[in-house]
Formats: sequence, structure tokens, C-alpha cells
Amino acid sequence: MRQGITDAVKHLLIINVVMFIGTLAIGNGEAFYQWFALYFPQNPNFQPWQLLTHMFMHGGFMHIAFNMFALWMFGTAVEQIFGAKKFVIFYLLSGFGAALIQLAFLYFQYNSGLTTLIESGASQTEIVSILSEGKYSTAWLPLLGDQFDSFIGAFNGTMVGASGAIMGVLVAFGMLFPESKLMLIFLPVPIKAKYFIPGIIALDLFSAISGNSIFSPSNTAFMAHVGGALTGFLLMYFWKKNENDKYRWN
Repeated sequence: MRQGITDAVKHLLIINVVMFIGTLAIGNGEAFYQWFALYFPQNPNFQPWQLLTHMFMHGGFMHIAFNMFALWMFGTAVEQIFGAKKFVIFYLLSGFGAALIQLAFLYFQYNSGLTTLIESGASQTEIVSILSEGKYSTAWLPLLGDQFDSFIGAFNGTMVGASGAIMGVLVAFGMLFPESKLMLIFLPVPIKAKYFIPGIIALDLFSAISGNSIFSPSNTAFMAHVGGALTGFLLMYFWKKNENDKYRWN
């Protein structure tokens, strides 16, 4: 097996770094975020291409550094098995799956709050118009209660980062190299990939449902992590089941 960085991983790293530099260099990041971050589809800033471009956007140096390290560490090994073309397709599909599941989760939060407001007599058109201006009505606070933050956050939040796609790659790594031992920086205990990776996914799912972040920042799109992991697992399952050579295309 080749050592060092593989071709597809190298080009993905370059694209991510170029996008990060562009974010810093153009309009203090605001223009790049408005164009390329993934907005909620009801938000007027949403554009279809954001489903792709958000995967190459990052919110800060530590965000991109951690993701690119994970892409290099796990992606190189997976690409050596898949080949470049299949790896890129796997990576992008995992990212798309992550985005769609995160958006579905946001739709659930948004529609729950919207239904509550409509049942109280508010007009949907008026609600969306107020939200589109980046505002909210103080009358919503007692009506929504604990739903308020998730309702407003679903509409106004943005999603950036390669984490969803990388979670798919991490699942592929775990299925290809289940006996490999991994460890967290703050928990230096080696754990086999077949146990480590499901544990990470379970923590993300817990954080998404409970709203309590354990290791990651509180604004992390946890359901995107779960979505990327699920997409990666399904791709691995069906490719392994249906292909004579199991994995490699080139």
C-alpha cells in the first residue's frame, strides 16, 4: 500500500484551503458565507449550490485544521482501497447525505415552532416575512417556550464544514480496517476502530437529540455527522454487496 498523501485527498485538501483563504480575504468572510454556506431552504439566502459548496467552507482555523487532519489521516487509507474516482464520489455523497439529514432535522424543529405559532392565530406569511428580515416577534417567546431557540436557529443558522463527508470516510475506514486502534487526543486510550467509530456516532446522536455537547462546540451540526456516517455505511453496505471487486473502481 502506498505511503503518503493520495491524489484525491490532496486535491480535496487544496480546495478546502483555497476556500478558507477566500473566506478570510473577501469581504471579511460575509460574502463567502452568504454565497457558499448552506442556509435553511426557507431562508432567502439559500441557493441550491450551497448543498455542495458548504462542504468546502469552514468557520475558523481550528475547524479546518481538525477536519483536514482527519481527511488526510483516514481518507488516504480509504482512497488507497477505493481508488481516486470512487473515493471522491463516496466523499461527496456522504456530504450530501449529511446535509439532507441535517436539513430534515432543522425542518422538524422549524415546523414544530411554526405550527405552534399558526395555531395561536399568527399568519405563516407574516412569520416568514419577519424571519426573512432577521427579526422575530417578542410575542413568540411565551408561545414557543423551549422551542423558541431551535425555531429561530433553524431558520437563521448556516452549515459549513467537511465534517459530514469525513464522518462517511471514517465509517468506511472502520469497515475496511476494523482492528485498527484509534484514540482521542484528550483520552489517550487505544480503541479498535470497530468500537471507536460507533461510539463517536452515538455521542453525536446523543448531542443532537439532547442539545448537550460533550466534546464538540455547541453550534456543531451533530445530525450532519450522523447523516454522513449513515450515508457512508449504506454506501459501503451496498457496494460491498453488489460489486465483484467489492470496492475499487480504478
